[in-house]
Parts: sequence; C-alpha cells; structure tokens
Amino acid sequence: MSNAPLMPMATAVWLVENTTLTFKQIADFCKLHEVEVQGIADGEVAKGIVGYNPIMSGQLTREEINLSSEDNNRPLNLKTNDVEIENTEKKIKKYVPLSKRQDKPDSALWLIKQHSILKDSQIAKLVGVTKNSVTAIRNKSYWNFNNLNAKDPVAMGLFSQKELVDAIDKAERRIKRERKEKERAQNLK
Repeated sequence: MSNAPLMPMATAVWLVENTTLTFKQIADFCKLHEVEVQGIADGEVAKGIVGYNPIMSGQLTREEINLSSEDNNRPLNLKTNDVEIENTEKKIKKYVPLSKRQDKPDSALWLIKQHSILKDSQIAKLVGVTKNSVTAIRNKSYWNFNNLNAKDPVAMGLFSQKELVDAIDKAERRIKRERKEKERAQNLK
C-alpha cells in the first residue's frame, strides 16, 4: 500500500532540484506522470511552486534517497509513521435548544424511576442538570414536578447506552462495597 506524499507536486519539485533520482522514480513516488516531472525539470510545470522537503516532513530518509539514487530501478518508499491516535472520549458540552431543555428533567425523572440505585450526582452528570435539581425531582419538590413526563434519555440522545451501563455498573459496585463495609462494621460489634 503505497500512498502519495503530502503535497506531491511540491515534493517532486524538491526531489528534482535536490537529488539525482530518475524522472520515473520521482513520478512513481509522487504519483505524477513522468512527463509532469520532466516538465518540472524543464521549468515548464509547477512554476512558482516552492519545493517541499520530504526528509524534513519525515516522509523520506536520506538513506532511502541514496539507495534509490544508486539503483535507477529501485522505487522510493514512503516512510510511514504509525501514530497511535488515542481516543479519550472527552465529553464536550453541547448546546441544547430551548425546545429540548425540558427533556433533561424528564430524563432525570426516568432515571430515578428506572435505575433507583444511581446516585443523584451520577444522574446529574449523565443528564446535564444540577445535583440539586435531581434531588428536588427525587423528593418531588422540583418547581415543575407536576408537568414532568419520564422519558428515556438514551432514546432522546442525551447520552449513549454505554454511558448508562457504565453508570449502573459503578452504582452496583458502590452498593456491594457499602454492603461489605456494613457487614464488616456489624462483625466488629
């Protein structure tokens, strides 16, 4: 799988000006036609394009150029840097339109009813409301409680099913830990 270098025309300009590679080698490497490379050398093609050094950009090594310069039949090989891209999945707060803002308290009510083991702080974090709002909804003292309709937040796209499952797992671990601590405390008495 041989990809073209970044800025192939500018790279070809640099290779023509700075190496003894054949037009065919440069054309193959830059994914250009051999006639285009000949035109670059003659000054007819790529006028005004500044050469782009593929060594500086890490796409070629000096050794690779030297090996291909010594053997006219040897193709240049693009140096690939396997960079591991880490997905930290940092949740970005997104704008919620006015028409959808009522969905948050509705979702908090749904989570309270369906997953009562979740702490208020977990629900607040998932839904994107304050912990005080969740506590008020749980205590039925929320200012607009009578108009709330429990709605599934995953179905409405407030967060993913995976985030919900992770939160429930965390709550279950917390409950088990609290139960063990309670048993330990009673055994000490």
